Amino acid sequence: MDFEPSDKVKLLQEQLERFMNEYVYPNEAEAIQQIDKCMEADPPLMKEIRGKAKALGLWNLFLPDKEYGAGLTNLEYAPLCEVMGRSGIAPRVFNCNAPDTGNMEILAEFGTPEQKQQWLEPLLEGDTRSCFSMTEPEVSGADPTGLQSRAVLDGDEWVINGHKWYTSGAVGARLAIAMVVTDPKAAPHMRASQIIVPTDAPGFELIRRVSVMGHDTGPGHCEIRYDNCRVPKENLLGPLHGGFVIAQARLGPGRIHHCMRAIGMAERAFEIMCRHANTRVAFGGPIGEKQFVQEWIATSRMEIDQARLLVLYAAWKMDTYGKQVARQEISMIKVVVPNMLMQVCDRVIQCLGSLGMSDDTPVARIWREGRSLRIADGPDEVHKMVVARRELKRFA
Repeated sequence: MDFEPSDKVKLLQEQLERFMNEYVYPNEAEAIQQIDKCMEADPPLMKEIRGKAKALGLWNLFLPDKEYGAGLTNLEYAPLCEVMGRSGIAPRVFNCNAPDTGNMEILAEFGTPEQKQQWLEPLLEGDTRSCFSMTEPEVSGADPTGLQSRAVLDGDEWVINGHKWYTSGAVGARLAIAMVVTDPKAAPHMRASQIIVPTDAPGFELIRRVSVMGHDTGPGHCEIRYDNCRVPKENLLGPLHGGFVIAQARLGPGRIHHCMRAIGMAERAFEIMCRHANTRVAFGGPIGEKQFVQEWIATSRMEIDQARLLVLYAAWKMDTYGKQVARQEISMIKVVVPNMLMQVCDRVIQCLGSLGMSDDTPVARIWREGRSLRIADGPDEVHKMVVARRELKRFA
């Protein structure tokens, strides 16, 4: 296996880094403020920056299907996704942000021609946003076979009733893809389907943005009620009762993309720590001369590089053998990378002291956003359980 980026990827990486330096980092703080206040798809500054990125072709790089995206493999996309992960706004700038990425992937793979025209094309163009509505407050998100929200076919319409939360990005979104039970008597993994729900459909009620570690603005992690919400039967996405198959198709790339971005987050925090250690003077010299600070730096460098290599290996295996064969490596990186990010961020905050606790640097925000990755798309404990079961099966 060869992890050396191709000339094409190196060129895209250089373009992304130049764009980040010129347009993203200088506008990051203002753009975040506008996003937090915006009730629409994009505030003015984001529209301007996104327009520049789209004009340069730095757009939809995550999609391996050449018909819809850049046609890059997972291994080719990895260093590009890492660059985008360095800023919280960058994935959105380049139209590579979750949950839109996962929704576009499953619409491209499972959508009908009519669904692609109505829903996928506006997402690909960046004209609209979407959300994914699966997690429910009354049941464990770690076990999606326990979902309770129901959809019943009434003539030519699905009637949906249920309670969801952590429907990320719902504020300003045009559509939700809802995971709902369509056959409660079926086997656990054959109970649910996925249905496209326009957010202006009668009965779709956005109750609130859930406050997450003190943050309850922007597109939000929203609580949703489906109260006799009616949508056309043609809005069924993929096969009836095939919700879990589609979810797994969505989660494989989604998990590795999260990990790629998290490495970029860790690298940016690490860079801030090293620059601070070189310039901050205490007790007679730069704190970078202190042995405990050097230990933080050395350990963080090793952990980031180890995590990156495991992600590249998982990407290579996905490209070479497919998502199903690479599921063990995907589960492993989903544990390793978020934990690495938390450890690195904790050291950086400690090194920066009171500055690290403030929002004057991006480190505190990186920690807040990164912490959720140990839960999102499957908690650490579930991934460790399945990793162990597969290993035990190998030696049974």
